[in-house]
Amino acid sequence: MDFNPHSNLRGQHAFLGASKYHWINYDADKLIQSYTNFTAAQRGTELHEFAAFCIRLGQKLPRSEKTLNMYVNDAIGFKMVPEQILYYSENCFGTADTISFNKHDLLRIHDFKSGATPAHMEQLYIYAALFCLEYGIKPGDIQIETRIYQSNEIFADQPDATIIGPIMDKIIYFDKLIKELKERA
Repeated sequence: MDFNPHSNLRGQHAFLGASKYHWINYDADKLIQSYTNFTAAQRGTELHEFAAFCIRLGQKLPRSEKTLNMYVNDAIGFKMVPEQILYYSENCFGTADTISFNKHDLLRIHDFKSGATPAHMEQLYIYAALFCLEYGIKPGDIQIETRIYQSNEIFADQPDATIIGPIMDKIIYFDKLIKELKERA
């Protein structure tokens, strides 16, 4: 049998694909909800790419109270780097939406959320912990500001070493446990 090659589809996944088989149990309402969430996630990815492009170019957006505009303009104003990977090990790394560390020892980490599900500041705390681990910085020696941009609002926090230190400790400990598990396998 000569199978059709479908080379244009290699590496892609259909929404109604076999690997995500749960849809066979959906009714029409559940399918609509699931597909709406799927397209919203795709739009969020595209908005992140657009924002990173604007930030890299230094292209501010019109001043407004819209989430995307505030996020992009603040990132440019604070001279932040978009889509920066923070790495501790192969078991623990992540990509901060935007980050900066300036000569005044201020670490800024901003996160853009295009969805309606409330975001959690803990994600940004993990980025701060990864930054400190990767660059050998004690969280008590710097100031940290984290911001989430979502639903036309800015949620800000200033976590200190009492918050970031235990996350760093957990990353180190859990990474070691995972490495030991991999060695035993």
